[in-house]
Amino acid sequence: MADALNSMITFTFEKLDAYIHARALVRDVYRLQHLFPKEETYALGDQVRRAAVSITANIAEGCGRTSLREKSRFIEIAFGSLTETYSELLTALDLGYITEEQLNTLRPQFVHVAKMLSGLRKSYSDQLNPKP
Repeated sequence: MADALNSMITFTFEKLDAYIHARALVRDVYRLQHLFPKEETYALGDQVRRAAVSITANIAEGCGRTSLREKSRFIEIAFGSLTETYSELLTALDLGYITEEQLNTLRPQFVHVAKMLSGLRKSYSDQLNPKP
């Protein structure tokens, strides 16, 4: 009975569209990173994986905070990790590890998650500073 109850519990972040879409992006970034040469496994490849995972981790951590200011801060960090991941993929493109077509396939996901994170941060900000 306890196992059934535990499997039905959902954390707040799991319901956020920003988290759901970021999670899909992380999976796709991992798939693309597998195309890097073996010598990049512990260099650029590792950095791309860490930055990508940091997107969803910071969304989740922010949702675990009670303060709106802290929630907003973690969304800002997630946004920074998103742009870091994209920048590292641009480096992979420059080095010939991935093609422009492969990167362009993911770009709309990056833009979409960026917009969602910006909207979430604005929502927290509006709650912190309600307009009269």
